[in-house]
Amino acid sequence: MEAPHPYVELSREQWRNLRKNTPLTLTAEELEELRGVDDPIDLVEVTDIYLPLTRLLNLHFTGARQRSAALNTFLGDDQEPPPYILGIAGSVAVGKSTTARLLHTLLARWPEHPRVDLITTDSFLYPNKMLEERGITDRKGFPESYDRRALVRFVADVKAGLPEVHAPVYSHLEYDIVPGAVQTVRRPDILVVEGLNVLQPAPPAALAVNDYFDFSIYVDAKVEDIRSWYVDRFHKLRRTAFADPKSYFTYIAELSDGEATRFARNVWRDVNERNLIDNIAPTRGRAGLVLQKGSDHAVRRVRLRRT
Repeated sequence: MEAPHPYVELSREQWRNLRKNTPLTLTAEELEELRGVDDPIDLVEVTDIYLPLTRLLNLHFTGARQRSAALNTFLGDDQEPPPYILGIAGSVAVGKSTTARLLHTLLARWPEHPRVDLITTDSFLYPNKMLEERGITDRKGFPESYDRRALVRFVADVKAGLPEVHAPVYSHLEYDIVPGAVQTVRRPDILVVEGLNVLQPAPPAALAVNDYFDFSIYVDAKVEDIRSWYVDRFHKLRRTAFADPKSYFTYIAELSDGEATRFARNVWRDVNERNLIDNIAPTRGRAGLVLQKGSDHAVRRVRLRRT
């Protein structure tokens, strides 16, 4: 007899059939705006993968609201239900930001939860000056480069139903926290939290950000595929965002194609792949659902935790 397994594994076809009658509420033009750099996602992928996923999340959201109502009945309380919090994790360049933006948009079009906010953990990176003072500039993106306590406090305050909760703002153009800028979250129905290490366990006797999640997703792919996507994305950024005079990376735009490829591969090997193998991939088993991508960026299999 086969041993029980906490995950049920579904092929793309099996997953697609779980869409049922969930309508497509996204246009090709809207998808173009949501798509990440060098991400080939199309409306077929949205229909096959993300519509069943939004149906699952809608059902899960409804169940969470029912549990909250039952607890209020037991306590004789009439408090509003807490926001539903969805975490999305995965490597640099795997497409988790596109997944987060898509779900942010699609979930907001369900009548049960029209107020959906999105926050990225980049907002809780320490400023570059502090990274330099701590000698960890070359470990930006690793767990120790984030203000973990501030992130946990932010998510805890949202979950507690505070009327307004503020987060710092990170500029990818300037590659740093923007002094004085804040993003304000006001009691959403759903908060999407996207980042490299959102499934990271907490130190002993502390709380982790994922302790406040109602559901979590890990976007997965083979390391060699993500490496290829990272290099391709790097070249596209070199021709676009990095060419902006305000960009922190303007010096990269001046590199030759060969120099840029070597630079990107070195950064991947020394920083992003190390972070993926040591810190990010080990958290995959903590996710409620895993999207497994093929070399073409399309999701091939879905693993859904039963328990």
